[in-house]
Amino acid sequence: MRDITLRLALLAVTLMLGGWSSAQEPESNTPDTSALISPSPEGAKVYFIAPLDGAILARTFAVKFGLSGMGVAPAGVDFERSGHHHLLINVDELPNPSLPLPTNEQFMHFGLGQTETEVTLPPGEHSLQLVLGNHLHIPHDPPVVSQVIRVRVE
Repeated sequence: MRDITLRLALLAVTLMLGGWSSAQEPESNTPDTSALISPSPEGAKVYFIAPLDGAILARTFAVKFGLSGMGVAPAGVDFERSGHHHLLINVDELPNPSLPLPTNEQFMHFGLGQTETEVTLPPGEHSLQLVLGNHLHIPHDPPVVSQVIRVRVE
């Protein structure tokens, strides 16, 4: 429900800021959100402090986020050169970078500005990736994303 509300609010703001992109094909229902995308400074990086790539972990484990070249700010707070973390679990392809990141079991949002969490995953191989989102959960331009790391849960 929160995801639908956020998308409807984004659509309303987009329409107020300029409407539909004239460059889009007529059958497209995707609004032009370019005015809502925040720039990222050159050299900005998000990365994992823990766990490390290839780690063998218990079902519940700590994840610590690192960020350089930018600051952390809660969702809804529009500070230049800042954003908040999103942890992607077992995501093979990044979603559309001009839209807010989805909210589900594969996309964990840390909109309060958290820089660490505990995750519980079933046994097996898993991929983890970090994406920094702006005040509206939209990736920056260019996107600030970590390398994908792979962990094994026993």
